[in-house]
Amino acid sequence: MSETLDLLHKRRSVVALNMTEPGPTKDDLEAILRAGMRVPDHGKLSPWRFVIIEGDARLTLGRVLADVFRAGNSGIEQERVEFEAARFARAPVVVCVVSRAQEHAKIPQWEQVLSAGAVCQNMLVAASALGYASQWLTEWYAYDATVQKALGLDGGEKVAGFIYLGTAKEAPQERVRPEFDDVVQHWKDPAAS
Repeated sequence: MSETLDLLHKRRSVVALNMTEPGPTKDDLEAILRAGMRVPDHGKLSPWRFVIIEGDARLTLGRVLADVFRAGNSGIEQERVEFEAARFARAPVVVCVVSRAQEHAKIPQWEQVLSAGAVCQNMLVAASALGYASQWLTEWYAYDATVQKALGLDGGEKVAGFIYLGTAKEAPQERVRPEFDDVVQHWKDPAAS
């Protein structure tokens, strides 16, 4: 089996809570982002962009999450607010992949959204190839207007995912995968029956 197929067959997400330092070096992060940029992109629109969250910015943006969460959940326990404040501090680097699908005469928005999803997947594979742990998350804060504004998203932009990058504290456990024959079928011409 080729090295690439072996990597694809064994790639696992690592829960962000199970990540630690070190995160990707500057060169490795650039390589991960460049791999993300190598996705199918009908019309060469680049319908995505990146917002890198690292260093103290993780804590600053975490305070935004905590404030938003507190405002939307009156009477919430302080422990839960602190949990929300620490979300971006779980990994050394978090990359927000922003989908910026737009109206286009020839390229449906759906294809542009799929391209942003492919960016996220390529980044996970690239991170794994470089020996880093990674996880693709969205959760509530990806859909919150105040958080989107804090991230600098424009009106039509959406969060495709937050890619958490770091080093695994322990090897991830394998999860249940679908049975091959349960998800694969061959098309047959109904007229031939």
